[in-house]
Amino acid sequence: MHFTSNYVTCAGREIHFTEWGHEHARTVIAWHGLARTGRDMDELAAALADRYRVICPDTLGRGFSQWSPDPGNEYRLEFYARLAAELFDRLGIARAHWIGTSMGGAIGTVCASGLFQPQLQDRIRSLVLNDNAPRLAAAAIERIRNYAGSPPAFASMAELEAFFREVYKPYGWLSDAQWRRLTETSMRRLPDGRVTPHYDPAMVRQFTDHPDDYALWEHYDRLRIPVLLLRGAESDLVLPDAAAEMLTRGPGTLGLTRVVEIPGCGHAPALNVPEQLGLVREFFDRHEG
Repeated sequence: MHFTSNYVTCAGREIHFTEWGHEHARTVIAWHGLARTGRDMDELAAALADRYRVICPDTLGRGFSQWSPDPGNEYRLEFYARLAAELFDRLGIARAHWIGTSMGGAIGTVCASGLFQPQLQDRIRSLVLNDNAPRLAAAAIERIRNYAGSPPAFASMAELEAFFREVYKPYGWLSDAQWRRLTETSMRRLPDGRVTPHYDPAMVRQFTDHPDDYALWEHYDRLRIPVLLLRGAESDLVLPDAAAEMLTRGPGTLGLTRVVEIPGCGHAPALNVPEQLGLVREFFDRHEG
């Protein structure tokens, strides 16, 4: 796998991203989930990099990106959309496909709607939502908020990997090497030497300061682009009725929304096996024109 590690200033904040397939004009934005980093997209980016330029950002407060000095105002979808708009401009991206896992899908939805950043509305060609929908199950949001808001610390990397294997069991199958890389690319050491997940715990203020941030029907109903929902068949976040409603609203009324259930996964499919990668590749290729 070949990529470069890069930093860019967006909205006055230093944002880290990896770039794959830099020689291509066609572009894919691959945005990770709430408590994760852009390195979750390694397998997907590698699978697309023979045809697409793939940009995998670390969201503000995650991975190698800067932590927000104003968490109450900046850890929210509206500010993430501002970061995305400036990222498009800084990197000279005219138009791009977008795939987002969980929070990354929500960011893609609000960007494509144009309500927060009107200049992005016609710059997103198509949208893949990896276990994200305009309506999410409240119980699952509470579960995620509870574990993400109080990240544990461990004496050893082995203990941290065991924690990740348990918390992210719903991702589905990962090889031992993939679990090890997930652990190594999403950890930081605390001043006392212990290891902990690589994000700012204050990012969960999104749920307390902006409790309706993920209620996105207003944004989804404005979309007029192809949308693919990859729903983990065992997901507790995107329930079947929410997926069904997507087919009757917004792009669904135009026949532009497709829902595919991913067996053996909950929230959210890891995008690391040929079947999942093939679905995404075929979708982007079909809507490249």
